[in-house]
Amino acid sequence: MQLYLDTANLDEIREAATWGVLSGVTTNPTLIAREKGADFKATITEIAELVDGPISAETISLDAAGMVQEGIEYAAWHPNVIIKVPSTTEGLKAVTQLARRGIRCNVTLCFNAVQALMAARAGAFIISPFVGRVDDTGVDGMQLIREISQIYRQDPEIKTKILSASIRHPRHIVESALAGADIATCPFKVLQQAMRHPLTDRGIEQFLADWRSRT
Repeated sequence: MQLYLDTANLDEIREAATWGVLSGVTTNPTLIAREKGADFKATITEIAELVDGPISAETISLDAAGMVQEGIEYAAWHPNVIIKVPSTTEGLKAVTQLARRGIRCNVTLCFNAVQALMAARAGAFIISPFVGRVDDTGVDGMQLIREISQIYRQDPEIKTKILSASIRHPRHIVESALAGADIATCPFKVLQQAMRHPLTDRGIEQFLADWRSRT
């Protein structure tokens, strides 16, 4: 399973890129807005220079025509830019039209397996189920990943990648991989947490203490 970083913060991306684990980056209007004063195009193009993999740039139009227009514009910024559209009927229309132009799409805000199936049929490159937000409703978000994975794997015509989104903690990463996700996109703090363990810290301290005591 690939790991993406879910952020528009360039400092976080620069740091995580040095770890050698990133395969892509996802952004959305909320993440862009958090970077006060950041220019959308400049941010996306700089991210694309930092990480050699798919970079999701989300449209803000609600109608297919607007999504397509924005998608064509964004895709011209860099070959690695993929267009994020919502899981709506207008989004499906946009995916169909953009896919015909060879423009890859990430269908986001997916909350049921039927949305995922329709997105795949429309030609989505990525489907993004939001596991954390599903958990918030009292339903197991990973069950959604498992359902989509089973549906996709039963049909060899479907090439859409499953991206586990709304990741809240390191265990979500593990569960996403086990459930059949192709990608997990994570906030920077979750990636940091995933590499921390008290036994690792304790082991390092013990090794260093033993080394210092050798004389």
